[in-house]
Amino acid sequence: MQTARDKIRELRALHEDGLLSQQEFDSRKNAILDAEYAPPGRVPTPMPAAIHIKMGTEIGLMQGQEIGPQNRRYRLERLIAHGGMGQVWQATDLATHAELGHSAMVALKILPPQLTQSASHAKLLIEEATQARRLAHEHIVRVYEWAQDPATASYFIIMECLEGEDLDSLLARDGPLPLEPALALLTPVAEALQYAWDKHKLVHRDIKPGNVFVTKKGEVKLLDFGIAARARSSASSIGLEAPANSGTAGYRAPEAGTLQRQPGRALDVYAVAVMLYQMVEGHIPFEGARSALHEPPRPEALTERQWQVLQSGFAWDPEQRPASVGALLQALREAVGPTPEELAVEQAAARAKEERRLAQLAVRRKAEAEAAAAAQLVKDKQRREQEAIERAEAEVAKRERKEALRQQLLERREADAAKARLAKEEAQRKALQAKAVAAYRSEQERARAEQATRGVDAPSVAPPANLPVPDGPVADTEGVLRDRFHDGSGSGPELVLIPTGRFQMGSNELERRKAMEAGSQLSWVERETPQHWVGIEQPLAMGRYPVTVGQWRQFVRATGWQSQGEVNWAAPGFRQADDHPVVGVTWYDAQQYLRWLSEMTGQAYRLPSEAEWEYACRAGTKTAFSFGDEINTALANYDGNYTYNGSPKGEYRQGTTPAGTFPPNPWGLFDMHGNVWEWVQDVVHDNYEGAPNTGVAWEEGGDQSRRILRGGSWLYNPRYLRSALRNGFSAALSNDIVGFRVARTLI
Repeated sequence: MQTARDKIRELRALHEDGLLSQQEFDSRKNAILDAEYAPPGRVPTPMPAAIHIKMGTEIGLMQGQEIGPQNRRYRLERLIAHGGMGQVWQATDLATHAELGHSAMVALKILPPQLTQSASHAKLLIEEATQARRLAHEHIVRVYEWAQDPATASYFIIMECLEGEDLDSLLARDGPLPLEPALALLTPVAEALQYAWDKHKLVHRDIKPGNVFVTKKGEVKLLDFGIAARARSSASSIGLEAPANSGTAGYRAPEAGTLQRQPGRALDVYAVAVMLYQMVEGHIPFEGARSALHEPPRPEALTERQWQVLQSGFAWDPEQRPASVGALLQALREAVGPTPEELAVEQAAARAKEERRLAQLAVRRKAEAEAAAAAQLVKDKQRREQEAIERAEAEVAKRERKEALRQQLLERREADAAKARLAKEEAQRKALQAKAVAAYRSEQERARAEQATRGVDAPSVAPPANLPVPDGPVADTEGVLRDRFHDGSGSGPELVLIPTGRFQMGSNELERRKAMEAGSQLSWVERETPQHWVGIEQPLAMGRYPVTVGQWRQFVRATGWQSQGEVNWAAPGFRQADDHPVVGVTWYDAQQYLRWLSEMTGQAYRLPSEAEWEYACRAGTKTAFSFGDEINTALANYDGNYTYNGSPKGEYRQGTTPAGTFPPNPWGLFDMHGNVWEWVQDVVHDNYEGAPNTGVAWEEGGDQSRRILRGGSWLYNPRYLRSALRNGFSAALSNDIVGFRVARTLI
């Protein structure tokens, strides 16, 4: 179970990553402390659910990320809301920003992938968003456009960006309202609904406090006009929610779940009546499933006549409800003034209420004095606990720094010892070689002297054979190894022999700082830490190029493999010839290809481990890329509209390039930087804490549904092409920027 200290650490990490404001951090920290140290009998303040939200996605959805089609990009600035219907982000319209020279803020509603995983569901949502664009009313939030992000395949809706709070927040802060202010807040809602019906014959179908927004200027806006209802209906068809045509539990009319005809205005009348009851009473009238005979108590804020009008609004039979929301509100305004009998009852109730109030006042004042004293004790205790936590964290940080320095010293000693050992072995080898040469020359002199005494020329003596005969696979004159298929139908991918050795995996502090200057987030570069030594102990060979379209086509014809993803590997949306790297394959598809290749050649093919990939990519270098600390589009395929570490802008090719287009790294491997992301064997972990140092794949723990990607792609900025950069993606999904490279075990 998480302690208060663990939760506060998690909060602080979110705050430092820019995902929580200072105000949100302080508010949630106080909620944790209140829950931990609440006095007996007091219900602690619940901790906001948003604390448990893990921000971001595998290839996006985090603050500062850019999404959208190439001609209309948006930068995510702040997460506004998060729920079952997706995420709502405040974002900058970069196209408008570039044209006008100042920020244009919009709100993006990014729908969950499960709502658009099929073309039919996506089409329904697009139609609904297109319909919502037609609603131009001062009390309806404007829907500008819909779009799809090509990198994540997520659909999102671009809307007017509002500053203020929804009715849920207002009621939570201010409590129940008198009838007149409640009617004043709902009048703009009635006008918006009347406009939608008169102009387009549309009903909202999901009215609730969360969809009524009050701006800082006091304007009332109606949100999610039909979009949420259509999305929820689509979600129910794939088993995500209980079946229902529209609406939210508690505000949904009884007929909504079985409605077979076009939705009518009675649905919205019912929801507004329920919401009005909640606004004046403090809770909704019906909890759980409602029966036809259930009747809630009359709110004290309503007269008997007003209560009768409000009851007609959430009548079980839709035919008995007012014709529109406006008619309901007008009827409530006209039902003013109690009857004489009601007035007498109200006066008697008021006298009794005043007597109870005076009695309760004395009790409350005494309780307030006791509570104030108890609260002060709690605050003092919280302060002491917080100081203790901060001291403990400072002590832990001090120990961690000390341990890091100790580890650096040990690594330096190990490196010095290894260097000395290699020097000693080299000296021994040279001594043995010199001894062998001396013995060889002595034998030649002895043979010449012996033959001279006989009067004949001395034959030459062959030097000793001291080179071992290679017993492993032998590459051709170009240094390339090819395994032929048993049936003679072809051969496997071209392989390059990779020598064994040691290297430092991850990035140093200087490289991480340069990456952040180029736009990287702190949470991304922390994945590359801690930098550590890894030994590649087993010899291997690695694909000279990523697996190509032609090689994948041979596998498809031989096995009958069929794609289960939405990306067509043969036509991903840009030109793909047989010599281009294949895309649109999942991690599991790559495993099928490797099993088939092993069967055809009799050799052990696999994906490289993450450590083997970075070792081969670096090829003995320690810079950001295998060709140095700078990059340009003559060296790799990436989005040349962006730069890194002072490099120039260049070409953006908008698709893959043929294998071998760019120069290889020092070990003869092509496209290790850019072109396509490459699957490796390892499971996704947040950093290298606990990672093996022997070069084997790290498949224990971590997020078992996701696998590591390396190398960057044609779609990404140059900072993603660094040798040390790590990415992750769902192993069951395909993409038009992801391929793979084979590895082969040699012994």
